[in-house]
Amino acid sequence: MKKIKDLQTLIDSNVLPKRLALAVSQDAHSLEAVNKAFLAGLIDPVLVGSKVETLKIAQELNLDFSGATFIDEIYPSKAVETAVKLVNEKKADFLMKGNIPTPALLKAVLNKEWGLRTGNLLSHFALFETENYHKLIAVTDVAMNIAPNLKDKIGIINNAVTFMYKLGIYLPKVAIIAAIETVNENMQATLDAAMLSIMNKRGQINDCVIDGPLAFDNAISVESASHKKIKSEVAGDADLLIMPNIEAGNVLYKSLVWFAKAKVASVILGASSPIVLTSRSDSEECKFDSILLATRG
Repeated sequence: MKKIKDLQTLIDSNVLPKRLALAVSQDAHSLEAVNKAFLAGLIDPVLVGSKVETLKIAQELNLDFSGATFIDEIYPSKAVETAVKLVNEKKADFLMKGNIPTPALLKAVLNKEWGLRTGNLLSHFALFETENYHKLIAVTDVAMNIAPNLKDKIGIINNAVTFMYKLGIYLPKVAIIAAIETVNENMQATLDAAMLSIMNKRGQINDCVIDGPLAFDNAISVESASHKKIKSEVAGDADLLIMPNIEAGNVLYKSLVWFAKAKVASVILGASSPIVLTSRSDSEECKFDSILLATRG
């Protein structure tokens, strides 16, 4: 796939739309994206929040939610709890963050009694479409795990690879990103990369091809890899970039969006279903594309 909209070709028109639970629904940008997906027949929304405020916003934006389900809950904490429980009880297929702080949503997701825990690490997954790359490329983790250790990175890779199979991206090429492409005992990211590569070759991490350490340019440019005399199945053709820490990931994410004008869709993985958790600064298009991405979970 070269474009995010190509994800729509994976949707079976004979299957009923998936139910999306929007937690604290009185949020303009979220409602715009949800309405677009609803009218396109991609989802069946359950709007959990203040019905009065939600309908007021919808009217102001000229959004038609005829036939959608409303659950009137004026208290945000209760609305989040209700939305999470809907997914937990299989009354909704996936969750989306509305007008609620991220920590409050994740606290409910991780509730031991009625949350969406699976025992897996939660991680952020972003899928980019950019004019300067020959296919879609995924980046993880840029928003959840601050300084992942080796065990965390294994969990992050497994989350991403499992999800990419659902996108029809089989045996993805995984580049473990560092500042350099050689192992340096003073740079933990390069040591982790080498260990992850060996674990992949020995069958300890499966269903993908891993190489690293690779600098960013080596991972996405055949020319750069050739110049450095790097022989690799992954270099220049990566499907997935594993970032060394949240700072590097976050800077890359925002650089692609703001400088390269890349399109992006992102979800949280590791829960019982994908979670649409976008930034307040993300565009309506980004939120819509993220809903589209989550329908594959």
